[in-house]
Amino acid sequence: MSLKEAADRVGVSVKTLRRRIAEGNLPAYRSGRIIRVRAADVDEMMQPVNPWAAVK
Repeated sequence: MSLKEAADRVGVSVKTLRRRIAEGNLPAYRSGRIIRVRAADVDEMMQPVNPWAAVK
């Protein structure tokens, strides 16, 4: 899916997705000039995390 479609899907900006891609937190695939992401990767990125899970 395109970055615009992904951003609309999860309610964030395209700029936020580009930042996540640059940070390595969201895998992306380039097809010519178009950047695409998988829906499953976008959904996984938006999963809530437990902030206390790693605290010992």
